[in-house]
Amino acid sequence: MKLLIIKTSSMGDIIHTLPAITDAAQHIPNLQIDWVVEECFAEIPLWHPAITNVIPVALRRWRKQPLKTVRSNEWRNFYRQLRATEYDFVIDAQGLIKSAFLTQLARGIRCGFTKYSARESLAALVYQQHYEIKKQQHAITRTRELFAAILNYSFNPAIVNYGIDTQRIPMSNFKLPENYSVFITNTSRSDKRWPAENWRALLQHCQQNNLSVVLPSGTGAEIALTQSIAKDFANTTLLPSCSLKQLLEILAYANFIVSVDTGLSHLAAALAKPTIVIYQTSDPTLIGTQGEHQQHLIDPTPNEVWEKLYVAH
Repeated sequence: MKLLIIKTSSMGDIIHTLPAITDAAQHIPNLQIDWVVEECFAEIPLWHPAITNVIPVALRRWRKQPLKTVRSNEWRNFYRQLRATEYDFVIDAQGLIKSAFLTQLARGIRCGFTKYSARESLAALVYQQHYEIKKQQHAITRTRELFAAILNYSFNPAIVNYGIDTQRIPMSNFKLPENYSVFITNTSRSDKRWPAENWRALLQHCQQNNLSVVLPSGTGAEIALTQSIAKDFANTTLLPSCSLKQLLEILAYANFIVSVDTGLSHLAAALAKPTIVIYQTSDPTLIGTQGEHQQHLIDPTPNEVWEKLYVAH
């Protein structure tokens, strides 16, 4: 059987889809799965051994430069790659108008949510097979239920397996301390940030107790913020801007992770790393990290986070 998955972004949403891939691969022998995903996240699906091919798309970039896209033949090349294979099922796991548009272009039975359960109801007009999946449940469970309904199998919701083989992840080339924790301080949404003074108070606790911390610096304006957080802490290693592959390697060998609500927190969960995720505005019951060793704290004080971190060590 050949499947095409349409789930283009964001990082957290893509990682949320991996357990459904694991379920499908366990229940259907000789399953070939291809995946359409935004170019900046193209390596994530390939971390799962059941994925055969990734078809990168650049809708975010193409929307900003439509004429350049046409002249460069990027769209034509993408369309040819998308149409090259006839699939048994094309699954829109995103339920948005943009993902439905891509689903419409592919060859195969188009499957997705009903208009009542899709994130954007108009997306359902494209599908040939519709599935009613309850909205008010975790995104991982929704996706797993959609795949199970389309492919006709059942799964155990208590077991969440992202399918990433951590044994195949090499150690980072960065010079890192032994027995380090990673603090992920950056997020694209300002309302999800934990105040810089809170991070500094937490780092103070770590320094007093000889715990080594690694801080990815982020990109652009995030770098200055991370530098201000790490300033004057001898126990803290501030990293330069990292690729997604480098971040995977750094997180895979960390002892513990403290993170705001961002895509990297879901990657930590996928790696089964002990993680504290700090939520400021979002509801962790619907989009929080899932898996082993996950703790969710809503608007905590630095002392509350330190108590959890200290017990874990």
